[in-house]
Amino acid sequence: MKKILFAFFIVSVFYSCQDKTEIEKDFSCNSSSFSDLEITSDFKNLFSVELTKNWKTKLYFDDGQSSIFGADTTRQLTKSFLLDVSFVQKSINFDEIFKLNLEREKLSEQLIRIKNKNTKFNDKESYYSLSVGKKGNYPYQILDYFIKINDQNFLHVKTQIYGDAKVNDRLCTAINLIEKIKIQ
Repeated sequence: MKKILFAFFIVSVFYSCQDKTEIEKDFSCNSSSFSDLEITSDFKNLFSVELTKNWKTKLYFDDGQSSIFGADTTRQLTKSFLLDVSFVQKSINFDEIFKLNLEREKLSEQLIRIKNKNTKFNDKESYYSLSVGKKGNYPYQILDYFIKINDQNFLHVKTQIYGDAKVNDRLCTAINLIEKIKIQ
């Protein structure tokens, strides 16, 4: 009987892990569910994001990009996160020059990269970089996630997390929302 229960446990763990995306596995995220999500589309209808209805959102566009910024203003900054999704009309290659330029930019902001990886987002080539530092009086983490849409366009998703309480939980919640992005 113990062997049967153990086998059932192993099989259930195996199948639950298969549903996770690569980035969710990289950050040891568990599934999280949201209530009151609503779809927000950018001005140019190039992509949409599901965000909680009570979040404050801002839309922006110009000739080269279209963005959605969201923040939970009902919580303290150190208990939530900021999410900024931009569709950028420019080519991108995840080569060493790109990675060095991103590293240089983060160092100029006094951030240190602690994790990065080439990965996939819905079968699209992508790359993420997690950096840490201090902003004001708070420890600060920023996840930059770049998704190549095609040869002329990419998404840049930026998540900012302030404070040191439940950082991985908030990061995983952000990743869960990122996984819900729909590209038109």
